Amino acid sequence: MSLKKSPFFELRSGSVDTLLFVVKTTDLDALANELTRRFEATPEFFAGDVVAIDLRRLAENERVSLADIAKLLDSVRMRPVGVVADVAQHEWATAAGLPFLEARDRRANASKGASDDAAPAAIQEALPLAEVSAVTPPQSEPAAAARASAPSQTLVIDKPLRSGQQIYAKGDLVVLGLVSYGAEVIAEGNIHIYAPLRGRALAGVHGNHDARIFCTCLEPELISIAGIYRTTENPLPADVLGKSVQIRLEQEKLMIEPLRLT
Repeated sequence: MSLKKSPFFELRSGSVDTLLFVVKTTDLDALANELTRRFEATPEFFAGDVVAIDLRRLAENERVSLADIAKLLDSVRMRPVGVVADVAQHEWATAAGLPFLEARDRRANASKGASDDAAPAAIQEALPLAEVSAVTPPQSEPAAAARASAPSQTLVIDKPLRSGQQIYAKGDLVVLGLVSYGAEVIAEGNIHIYAPLRGRALAGVHGNHDARIFCTCLEPELISIAGIYRTTENPLPADVLGKSVQIRLEQEKLMIEPLRLT
C-alpha cells in the first residue's frame, strides 16, 4: 500500500494560528515579574495556549536562555512549541531543543525594527497573533483570543463565543451573544452579557472590587470579581440559575441577585 494512501496517518504541510511571545529583554527576573503581574489575577487566561518564542526584537549581541523562558511560560500555563528567530540567532537558540518556525505576523510591530512609541496601544498590550508554518499540526488548535487595550473603553462583542475562545477588555465588556461552555470573558471593568452565560466570566481582574457582572441567563462554569470566584461545584440557587442577575462583591463575598427587568 502506498504511504500516501495510508489510512493510519498523514504527514501534511500546513499552518496554524498561535501566539507570539515577543522577548524584548534578557532580564529574566523582569520577565517573571511582569508575567506574574499581568496574569496572576487571571490564571486561566492563557491556560493551555501554544506560543512561539519570538527572539527577533533582541539586539544582535543579546542572548537569553530559552529553557528559562519556557519555564516562565509554563508557570502561567502557556505551552511553547517553537522559536521564531533571525538567522544570526539560530546558532545559540538551538540549545533549548525547540524547532525553528517561520511566522507571517499579523501585527505591524512584530518585526524587529518596529518602534514601541509608534505602535498603537492595542499592539503594545497584547501578545501578537501569527500564522506559523509547521510540517505537522499540533495536537489541538489554540484558542482564539481577542483583547481590548484602550483604557476605560467599552468592548462590544456581537457574536456568540464558542468553546476555547477568550475575550479580554481593559475597560467594560459587553457581549451580545451566547458565551458557550469552555469560552471565557475577562474585563478589568464590568461585564454585561445579554445572552446565556455558560462559560466563564471574570470581572475586575486587576482588583476592582466595584466591578459587576450582569447577565440575562446565568448558567456559568465560573464567575469571578477581583479574584473572588465561584464555580459550578457549588450549585447556584434556583432563584438565580438560568435567570437574569447581577453579581457584585459585598465584604469579599460574591452576591448574586435577580434583576427585575420588567
